[in-house]
Amino acid sequence: MLKVGIILGSTRPGRNGEVVAQWVRDLAAKRGDADYKLVDLADYGLGNLDEPQHPAMGNYRHEHTKRWSATIAPLDAFVFVTPEYNNSYPGALKNALDFLHAEWANKAAGFVGYGVDGAPRAISHLRHVLGLLSVATVSGQVGLSLGTDFAGGFSPAPSQEDRLNTLLDQLLSWGTALRPLRG
Repeated sequence: MLKVGIILGSTRPGRNGEVVAQWVRDLAAKRGDADYKLVDLADYGLGNLDEPQHPAMGNYRHEHTKRWSATIAPLDAFVFVTPEYNNSYPGALKNALDFLHAEWANKAAGFVGYGVDGAPRAISHLRHVLGLLSVATVSGQVGLSLGTDFAGGFSPAPSQEDRLNTLLDQLLSWGTALRPLRG
């Protein structure tokens, strides 16, 4: 069974991401087809990249980096839950990606974005950076609108659940296909 991390990519107080990540986790867990784990960046206290050696060396000095590595390394795939801040994804998420190197390689990723218009630019930027880290990104994605999916509280349209299931189907296919490359 694949291990999928649902990475909550915002550490901002009062963020909408917590309810979105829980929605993803709850719907994914009902499927019973993988081990889904919620990974909240706020729990790791990564701050700005502070490792003296390049992450490709894998020689981490700080406990927060070692803990982050131990969380990401055993995962086979990821669902990144990201807001769109100023037409991109949060700096905390970029920083978390930069802390590691080999732990990301030959894994699959999908995206659930939220923002004024569903976070398409944040997702596009994230796809590019993950490609440089040798992460295969799936085409299916979920874009949640603050104007419709959050009107009067978080209540995504039924079609969003269909999109999420398509994303997860693709993610598990790619995560499985990449397994031989991960050894």
